[in-house]
Amino acid sequence: MTALKIRDDDCELDFLSLGALVHRLDPGVIPFRKARSLEVHVSGGEYNVAANLADCFGKKTGIATAMVEYPIGELVQTRVRETGVTAFYKWFDHDGVRGPNIATVYSDRGHGVRAPVVFYNRAEEAGAKLQAGDFDWKGIFARGVRWFHSGGIFASLSATTSELILEGMAAARKAKAIVSFDLNYRAKLWASVGGDAKGQQVIRHIVDHVDALFGNEEDLQKGLGITGPKVDATKSKLDPRAFFKLIDKVVAQHPNIRLVATTLREVHSTNRHDWAAVLWLDGKRYVSPTCSLDVHDRIGGGDGFAAGLIYGLLAGRPPEDALRLGWAHGALLTTYPGDVTMAKLHEVEAFAKGGTARVQR
Repeated sequence: MTALKIRDDDCELDFLSLGALVHRLDPGVIPFRKARSLEVHVSGGEYNVAANLADCFGKKTGIATAMVEYPIGELVQTRVRETGVTAFYKWFDHDGVRGPNIATVYSDRGHGVRAPVVFYNRAEEAGAKLQAGDFDWKGIFARGVRWFHSGGIFASLSATTSELILEGMAAARKAKAIVSFDLNYRAKLWASVGGDAKGQQVIRHIVDHVDALFGNEEDLQKGLGITGPKVDATKSKLDPRAFFKLIDKVVAQHPNIRLVATTLREVHSTNRHDWAAVLWLDGKRYVSPTCSLDVHDRIGGGDGFAAGLIYGLLAGRPPEDALRLGWAHGALLTTYPGDVTMAKLHEVEAFAKGGTARVQR
């Protein structure tokens, strides 16, 4: 088994994501049927990691994605620029009526015993129209890219998006970039294109080409068809043993994988979670501390974890430190509104080392 080898030469980009941008409408704690005002968050499972790495951790990142020439597209472009992410756009013209569109995600925050509710309008989504040949991978990777990332949300949008992911991964591997994939299994999305069987077929093929995999127990079981241990309601969901038991099966099915990581949550209410994270790297197991979170907005916490962990690895930190940085950044991200970070690196470092919420004077 070979170690995860990250380029240490001069590269134009530390990290490049491939995925669809969306705008998320957020009525806060009010359910949509009673909402009178909405916040707009620019998001995307793959984009969020790039934005976090740029805005909080100061890394040079990019996003390859679809963009539409209309006012929502202009709003999204502005937010992308604000986070410091370099954009590689495939442009689409809006017809003024039906699209193509930047997809809309609707997500309230819930509160207490009331869980958040998420639903979508991805009709005529520009991101779903992306296909192999839309990006100049040779030109992009010729400038140097250390890490390439995509995910299961983008893979689920159409048959052509999964083909584009494979094309991007092939170019990344040729350029000696680390290739990662976040399973991010969304049953509602896969149901519209063939269900779990189709999802597993597509994802297994993609995962045969990755070095690093992000996903929790449910993602591994539903996305890869891995049989896991039966859920014991008397045991804590923070117990990492069940997750680690799945890893041997995952690696046996996909021996190319060097890294698997995920967050662990025990949800006591919408606003009170216990939070931990685990990392399997080249056969070794690492477990973060556990903390209690007072959650403001849980959307994006997993992407925050991935960004912090990747930053630690890019920076050459020991695996234990990289895991703590991911755990700390994901925790902090749940304290802000929106899907991407508002944290500063020194805040993440302090919390990773055991910092507290006492007033900073």
